[in-house]
Amino acid sequence: MATEYALEVDAVRKQYRDVVAVDGVCFRVRAGEIVGLLGPNGAGKTSIINMVLGILQPDAGHIRIEGIDLARDRSQALANTSFAAVYAALPGNLTVYQNLRFFSLLYNVTGARSRIESLLSEYDLRGLRATRCGVLSSGEQTRLALAKAMLNQPRLLLLDEPTASLDPSAADLIRRRIRDMASREGCGILWTSHNMYEVQETCDRVLFLSRGRILLEGDPKTLPHAHGASTLEELFIRLAREPLAARDDALPHTT
Repeated sequence: MATEYALEVDAVRKQYRDVVAVDGVCFRVRAGEIVGLLGPNGAGKTSIINMVLGILQPDAGHIRIEGIDLARDRSQALANTSFAAVYAALPGNLTVYQNLRFFSLLYNVTGARSRIESLLSEYDLRGLRATRCGVLSSGEQTRLALAKAMLNQPRLLLLDEPTASLDPSAADLIRRRIRDMASREGCGILWTSHNMYEVQETCDRVLFLSRGRILLEGDPKTLPHAHGASTLEELFIRLAREPLAARDDALPHTT
């Protein structure tokens, strides 16, 4: 299903006992757009990702993936969604090839063998195809996790610190490939990172989250100067330390 938005999050709320982790959050990710979800630890980023993945159920609000309501048709909504994170380890007793083959069966990938060979080449894993995942370096595991996430040619891709274990050269290559995938295949990407340089170079738009609410959003290249900061990192630090004061100057949310 081709729609303008890969992801729509409307007035989503999540509370754990007395703690409101996500408080009425609204945002959109267009097809082909890379959106950075930024904020300090505990801001609500992981809760939002887990709700989009269907792992957590929102207490209120709606999530739609390519126009499909996640609560009403979870399997269809998630059919073309993928996720990659450094903490989501793949089975260490399986080889690189076996991992990709296993997940291709799980995702019901058409032409799986050809797709796997293409990804092994694209992510520089061909020489590691018979190596058990558990003995791979952190960078190699990251590349494998990204290859796994691309198996089903997702229309929505959630990336949580995707290049955290890569050296600068490898990280730059991965960023280029992800940007190319977004522009070439129209995949919407929600990207979390604490690397502000990476966010500025990669993302089309950023959302600053604090205490479960979106404070600011806009172009990562122009947003800092619009709020009196010289860099995106400086703006991040200011918002993390003084979120309530910053909210008074917040830009209107755009989609």
